[in-house]
Amino acid sequence: MPIHLPNPVDDYVVSGNSDDVEALATCFASDAIVRDEGRTYEGLEAIKAWHAHARETYHHTVEPLDIVQRNDKTVMTARVSGNFPNSPVTLEHAFQLMADKIAALEIR
Repeated sequence: MPIHLPNPVDDYVVSGNSDDVEALATCFASDAIVRDEGRTYEGLEAIKAWHAHARETYHHTVEPLDIVQRNDKTVMTARVSGNFPNSPVTLEHAFQLMADKIAALEIR
């Protein structure tokens, strides 16, 4: 059974599995925040740099497994595979969506 992802989350997965940082940036609000690996990235330029560095370092892909609403967040569980220890791992991507854009993302 296919998983139905909200448009900005689907766009994030598709563009996130590519090296197209410009496409990834269009998924996010201009003042979006990403929290990943203990760091916080604020604004589109920082988010583009975060994605470019992660793709270059880990050569990762994200495969959605499940999606649920939890409080005010859309939480996607995904298998993340790449060039890092213990790959693949299952991570939660907690999205805060606003006006068909990602306002915040926390990967844990």
